[in-house]
Amino acid sequence: MRIEGRPYRTIWTEADRKVRVIDQTRLPHEFVVADLPDLEAAAVAIETMLVRGAPLIGGTAAYGMALAMLADPSDTGVEQAYQRLMRTRPTAVNLRWGLERMRAVLLAEAPSGRVDRAFAEAASICDEDVEICAAIGRHGLDLIREVAKRKGGGPVNVLTHCNAGWLATIDRGTATAPVYAAREEGIDLHVWVDETRPRNQGASLTAYELLHEEVPHTIIADNVGGHLMQHGQVDLCIVGTDRTTRTGDVANKIGTYLKALAADANEVPFYVALPSTTIDWRIRDGVKEIPIEQRADRELTHVTGRDALGKLHTVQITNPGSPGGNWAFDVTPARYVTGLITERGVAAAKEESLVAMFPEQAKGG
Repeated sequence: MRIEGRPYRTIWTEADRKVRVIDQTRLPHEFVVADLPDLEAAAVAIETMLVRGAPLIGGTAAYGMALAMLADPSDTGVEQAYQRLMRTRPTAVNLRWGLERMRAVLLAEAPSGRVDRAFAEAASICDEDVEICAAIGRHGLDLIREVAKRKGGGPVNVLTHCNAGWLATIDRGTATAPVYAAREEGIDLHVWVDETRPRNQGASLTAYELLHEEVPHTIIADNVGGHLMQHGQVDLCIVGTDRTTRTGDVANKIGTYLKALAADANEVPFYVALPSTTIDWRIRDGVKEIPIEQRADRELTHVTGRDALGKLHTVQITNPGSPGGNWAFDVTPARYVTGLITERGVAAAKEESLVAMFPEQAKGG
C-alpha cells in the first residue's frame, strides 16, 4: 500500500539480507522502519506488537527462522529457533503454520544450504499471502457490489473492527481487501472504523491506512456500532480473524463478539475475511479450545498521543492503583457469522462448507 505516494509491504528484505518492518507501535504519529537483525529481534517484535496481525506474525516468524540460520544452521539451531518463536503469541494460528512449514523445509535441507533455503521460503510465504489477500479482495468485492446494486445509490457503509488491513498482512489486508477493491472499481463506499480499545488499532492503524488510500471513513467509539446498525447506517460488517475453527467459530480482537451480536439483532450481514492459513483444522470448539492471550494491563490503563506542540506523551487514564484485565481476543460462535471470505470464495461458517472449499483438509490438520 502507499504511504506518501510510495508503495510499501509490511516486511521486506534488502540486499544484505537485512529484514525490515514498519514499527506499528509508532503509528499513526510516526512512520518508522525498524531492522530485525536476528532471531531474538524478530521474536521481540512479535511479542511487543511492533508487528501484529495473524498473517504478518506468520511472515515475521518465517523470517525469524531465516535469521536464526545465519547464526546456527544446525538441526539444534532449527529447533531452538522454532521453540523461541512459538512462545511469542498464543492465539494467532498463522504463527504455528508458518513455523511448522519452515521447520519441515529446513530439516529436509542440508545445513550448508539452509540459509539460502530459509530466506527463499520466507519470501515465498510472504508472496503467497499477498496473492491470497488479493483473492479475498475479489471475492469480497462481489458482496459489496451486491449491496451497492440493492441500495441503488448512496455509499455502501462497511463497519470493521481492529485492523485487518495491509498492516496486519503483507499487503492489501483481509477485511480491507474488498474495500480497496471496491474503491478501485469506483464504488461509492464509506467505512466506520471503531477505535478498538485498548490498543486502538482501528483508530491508529485502520484509519491510517484508509486515509493514505483515500477511502472515506469515520472513526467511532467502540460502542457506537450497535447504534448505527439500529438506524440503518451499516450495510455489512467485515472483520478479520486470528484463528478460525474448522466449524466456523472465529477468534478475533476483543469486542468482535459484541459486534456480531449487534449485527445479528439488526439483521446486518457479518462477514469474516481470512486466508486459509488462519483456519485451525485441528479444533472444532472455539470457545473451549482457542487460547485467549491476556496482555499487560498497561495497554488498558495508559494511552499515547500528541500534545498541541506535536510532542508525544504517554499518560495514565485510569484510577491509580486499580488493576486492569486485558483479554486480547474473544470468540464469535459460527452461528453469528454470515460467511467466511477466503481466497477460494465465500463459505458458510460450517464445517461441511469449509471442507467442501478446502477438500485437502477433510481429515484435519
